This record gives sequence, structure tokens and C-alpha cells, in this order.
Amino acid sequence: MLGILVLIVHIFVCLFLIIVVLLQSAQSGDLAAAFGGQGSQTAFGPRGAATIMTKLTTWCAVIFMLTSITLSIMGSRKVAGGSVLSGAKPAQQSQPAKK
Repeated sequence: MLGILVLIVHIFVCLFLIIVVLLQSAQSGDLAAAFGGQGSQTAFGPRGAATIMTKLTTWCAVIFMLTSITLSIMGSRKVAGGSVLSGAKPAQQSQPAKK
């Protein structure tokens, strides 16, 4: 029951995180800023006050990471002991043809 709840929260956070990231405007919009153009001062310089979108992105990312870790821990504990091949039937060996 708890696993299903965490999975549902994880899916909603994933979708909300995608929407929040896509709605944000870029800090330095042109491609030249990434390679040392004139806009690079804003990319590496001091930042202004955090907007509501950046706060939402931060909280969504934190919740996403927590639910991801929780789901991976729950998934690893669910694994039953034994080998992957423990349920497989042995292969039939063919007899060499007689001459």
C-alpha cells in the first residue's frame, strides 16, 4: 500500500517538475552565452532573488530524489532470495547422430 502511494506521488512530481522546468525562462537565452559570449556574466555572476518558479523547481527536485530513493530501497527489499535462473528448466542435450 505504501509503495503504491509513493509511486503515485513520484509520478505526479515527475510531471509537475517537467512542467515547472519548461515554464521557466532561461537565465541567458542565447547559445553564445554558454561558450563565453557576452551573456556569460549573468551565467556565472551573482544571482538575483529566487522567484517562485525556482523555489518550486527546488522543492520538486528534492521530492523527486526522495521518492526515487524510497522506491529503489523498497524495490531492492522486495527481491526474493535465489538466482534468476532458479526457475528455469535445464536444456535438453541432443544425442549425437549414430552412423
